[in-house]
Amino acid sequence: MATLRPLVGTDLPVLERMERELFGAGAWSRAMLAEELDGPGRWYVGAVEGDVLVGYAGLWFDGIDAQVMTIGTTTHRQGGGVGRLMLGALVQRARDLGADAVLLEVRVDNEPALRLYERAGFERMGLRRGYYQPENKDAWTMRLALAGVTTGGRADGRDA
Repeated sequence: MATLRPLVGTDLPVLERMERELFGAGAWSRAMLAEELDGPGRWYVGAVEGDVLVGYAGLWFDGIDAQVMTIGTTTHRQGGGVGRLMLGALVQRARDLGADAVLLEVRVDNEPALRLYERAGFERMGLRRGYYQPENKDAWTMRLALAGVTTGGRADGRDA
């Protein structure tokens, strides 16, 4: 079972490799990843099994809404609850910060991610054409209202 820990600068080589493997031409560069880890209002966690990083996720809070910046799970651990664990942590962090809602964008053809987000209570708001570049892929914009809503699972990723 994966556990979560904060991401730090020494994680950058692994994050960069995972980005390329997971997101191909649209992957963030090492410099972009470093900016995200240190950026104002950002909060990044890594999912680890033993001492191996198997996933990472980040949140940005602007004082009103929280934005899921990224969620990535190594291919050999996809479908094993790691994404659900990280998403639960991001939503809980947004609650703790007092966010009104959590927003995100997801590729329209990413069925596993769409299932994850919809099971967590996110609703599709609209379509962003050509959002993902350089692939020119469309994205769904999704929203989870936090006022009076509880998560479907525990912070450890297991159903209550």
